[in-house]
Amino acid sequence: MENVLRPLIVIGSSVVLTLAIGWATDLLLRKADARDSDTPLWELLRRGRIPYQLVLCAAMLRGSYDQAELLEQHQAGIGRTLTLVLIGSAAWLVIRIAAAIVETSYSRYARAHRDPARVRRVRTQVELIMRVVSAIVIVVAAASMLLTFPAMRAAGASLLASAGILGIVAGVAAQSTLSNLFAGLQIAFGDMVRIGDTVVVDEEWGTVEEITLTFLTVRTWDERRITMPVSYFTSKPFENWSRGTPQMTGIVYWHLDHSAPIEAMREKLRDILRQCPAWDGRAYSLQVTDTTANTIQVRALVTAKDADDIWTARVAVREEMITWLSAEHPYALPRVNTSDAVLAPNRIPSPDRATLRKAYEFPRTGRG
Repeated sequence: MENVLRPLIVIGSSVVLTLAIGWATDLLLRKADARDSDTPLWELLRRGRIPYQLVLCAAMLRGSYDQAELLEQHQAGIGRTLTLVLIGSAAWLVIRIAAAIVETSYSRYARAHRDPARVRRVRTQVELIMRVVSAIVIVVAAASMLLTFPAMRAAGASLLASAGILGIVAGVAAQSTLSNLFAGLQIAFGDMVRIGDTVVVDEEWGTVEEITLTFLTVRTWDERRITMPVSYFTSKPFENWSRGTPQMTGIVYWHLDHSAPIEAMREKLRDILRQCPAWDGRAYSLQVTDTTANTIQVRALVTAKDADDIWTARVAVREEMITWLSAEHPYALPRVNTSDAVLAPNRIPSPDRATLRKAYEFPRTGRG
């Protein structure tokens, strides 16, 4: 009877005590969250209750399993398994706690600063920092797990002692895959590109949606996703429309006839922009920038507060100006001239075929 009750008491008490401590800790976190609702720290810490309970249960079972006297012939293997579970759950718990602290710090910063560019920059840095922390914790946990196996103890010891964490990261970074890790850190702390920035890469316009340690995702205007290695942004030029101030100047071109009413078009451009919500009111202009044998090139400049509004303003100006020219000044649109050319002064016109044929006809009188 003792052989049955002893394991039940040891294992059951460990599980019950784990559930009780977990429930009490969760209750304290909920009360703290209700008392201080301005910070999301307590709610974020509650997400770590599962690894927290795994750590408690694994630690209790690992410390009291010898007293259970259950499966003594497999005691070494069960003890090593519990140790592995303890190390893995502890690493999981550390990552959750670090994520809660970092996310709380970011939320406080976002509430204190109203500059969207600075908030996006910090958001990018926070996400990359969390990925670096997670990678370091996973490497340490994996090395610690290796140390539990006698055959792998030398490998685990060399992983932690001879090389060290910095040696591991630096050595692996020489490979092409993890070299992007340093490129990601350079992007984050060099403020080259941030989550939410409007960029143009490979002639594709879109918004940066995600930045990881190895790749970057750009969401294009037509809802496509372009995934690129982060090393691309440290080795090749690209356009960042959100760097600095998001204000932009847009250009609209028309190819028109030489008789186009330029002054009337300037007044019409002003009227169009006054009715366009996307125009920020900073500046506008309309000028003739080029000419060919058949047309002139007219350029309009408009301003807007960001990339989305500049696109809206450009298409509105282009459409309404063409509609107005078609209705009020159709002669201003490009056309092919088919009328007779105007001769230069004092130039004798060339004789036509009828005149030449008449001049060379012989009279048909007599025999010749």
